[in-house]
Amino acid sequence: MNRFLMVTAAVVIGVITSQVFFSGSLTSIAADTAIEASKESLTSQATEAKSNIEQAATVSVPSSAESNPPINSALISSAPADARVFIIEPVDGATVSSPVLVKFGIENMTVEKAGNNVENSGHHHLLIDLEELPDLTAPLPATEQLIHFGGAQTETSVELEAGEHTLQLLLGNYLHIPHDQPVMSDKITVTVK
Repeated sequence: MNRFLMVTAAVVIGVITSQVFFSGSLTSIAADTAIEASKESLTSQATEAKSNIEQAATVSVPSSAESNPPINSALISSAPADARVFIIEPVDGATVSSPVLVKFGIENMTVEKAGNNVENSGHHHLLIDLEELPDLTAPLPATEQLIHFGGAQTETSVELEAGEHTLQLLLGNYLHIPHDQPVMSDKITVTVK
């Protein structure tokens, strides 16, 4: 009887061990498959992230110290012939106090955030006391005199010293490049008291 129990116990233990080993193998195979799927997913996500970073790099705003490399003409957007931007307020010749509230107007185009490539759209750039226009075939540099509104803002408040100042709007496309026919406001003059 003892021998029978011992053989039965050995068989039961062997079956349990086999099941545990087999289940463990399945678990191991499932884990290996999950790890491979995760690796592929992470590789795909990393590739997508790299692409997004490279695209974002093309949207970056050059500083005034950087020179503008030649631009591929395909990156310059077109604008409708009747598109225009203008300064709603202050009006030309106004006497104002600082900070100066500047409201931007646009007609026959839409305002979009920088980076959003939407036909017949752009975002504002405010030129303050700028005697010469920047290169209109390259991304506009960000300076104290050329302020970017890549968040699709339509107004701003700017601190200006007492005296006479000029203000002008220039629309840039999704890459901060003026349109093939630049959409630019008339230059206005304000006096800050």
